[in-house]
Amino acid sequence: MNIHTKDIDTSIMKNLSDVAYSLCRSGLFGVFYGSISARLSKSNFIINRKDALLDKMNNDSFIMLHDKEDYRWQEASLDSFIHANIYRNFLEARFVIYSHAPYATSYSLKHKVIAPIDYLGYKVLGKNSEILDSREYETLYERAETDIVRYFKTHATNFVLVKGCGIYGYGRDLATLVKLIAVVENSCKILHYNNMIEQNYDNESRFEV
Repeated sequence: MNIHTKDIDTSIMKNLSDVAYSLCRSGLFGVFYGSISARLSKSNFIINRKDALLDKMNNDSFIMLHDKEDYRWQEASLDSFIHANIYRNFLEARFVIYSHAPYATSYSLKHKVIAPIDYLGYKVLGKNSEILDSREYETLYERAETDIVRYFKTHATNFVLVKGCGIYGYGRDLATLVKLIAVVENSCKILHYNNMIEQNYDNESRFEV
């Protein structure tokens, strides 16, 4: 039995596990890349362990953390500090997800904003969304928890695409949050393919025999 989750409603962990499995199947989570959490009270939350297989999660894959750092943080996801800071600053945050979404992450490397050209992306994300510059990777996790919260406080949004890192998002409803992250990824995928098509039209000579 996992002593760190024995008093938690098992339906919460089952819901998080099912969502993590779906995110893995859709490519929004890797087997070890990604994190998902749920607020339990004002001062604690549940999150996946750092060694959890995200496509095969069960009750033992989670750990409950309190605001005050203790030994349990060593077993939790590396993203725990980011999740915790989001919960501290946004009372409406009931769930937090980090997705190492491949198309969005790739798109962020060469662009400064997401400007959706598909209808759903435009309706959900708006005209454009600024991409957060991660700067040096060596110090990314030292800055991320404050940089991401600062971004949310200065932008009217509940998701952020971090350059070369992926998507962080929070929300009241887990299903709505998952849909939001999926829309971000899909819009970046469409932008990626559209850029490829435009480049092909601009350089048709390379197909000449």
